Amino acid sequence: MGNSAALVTGADKGIGKEIARQLADAGLTVYLGSRDASRGKAAAGEIGGDTRTLVIDVTDAATIAEAASQVAALDILVNNAGISAEGRPAGEAGVDEFRRVYETNVFGVVAVTNAFLPALRGSPAPRIVNISSGTGSLSWSAGSAYRSYAGNMAAYRSSKTALNAITLFYAKALGDPFKVNALAPGLRKTDLNAIAAASGGDPAEAAAGAVRLATLPGNGPTGEFISWDGTPVPW
Repeated sequence: MGNSAALVTGADKGIGKEIARQLADAGLTVYLGSRDASRGKAAAGEIGGDTRTLVIDVTDAATIAEAASQVAALDILVNNAGISAEGRPAGEAGVDEFRRVYETNVFGVVAVTNAFLPALRGSPAPRIVNISSGTGSLSWSAGSAYRSYAGNMAAYRSSKTALNAITLFYAKALGDPFKVNALAPGLRKTDLNAIAAASGGDPAEAAAGAVRLATLPGNGPTGEFISWDGTPVPW
């Protein structure tokens, strides 16, 4: 993996930062995506290795285009940038809340992926990992796995369901040698929302699952939804 290059969006903190760290530790050139140049540089400096700050706001077409122009070759894209919302249930969450969350979690992934496809197509083993959520599983939501959530967090959870569908469609459209998968990272201690902030989950554990998908061998899976521990997640 030493000569490979990876881009991780939303990588100046949380799970994204741990993904960038683990990829850099493996000897990759890592483009650390951050909306804020100073925060990105601080994170890149802390990680070390061949980690380079790339200013990119996944909701801003101009910064996406500028970032893509700076990366001629890419082997791995980790679409990690994501936001939550107020957590209101369906029926209370307004259109603006849905629109704001989807802008980052869904449309941002499409915009970034499309912008970096030319760089990825030059790789002999291109990999795309979309950081999703187990709460986006319709099967788990309809069953007992997330009974306590009821219909809450409707904007966030449905955005991750949409992201899962997009993952499948990209995998089918791109075909070999691409591997495109979604990761359920588990509940991790991040500032995504109050539930995550109060949890004890280690972001590095989730990052290890993302790195496994980012470095899949040629016979690895594609178009799948996989938990951080390597087990499949139902759509």
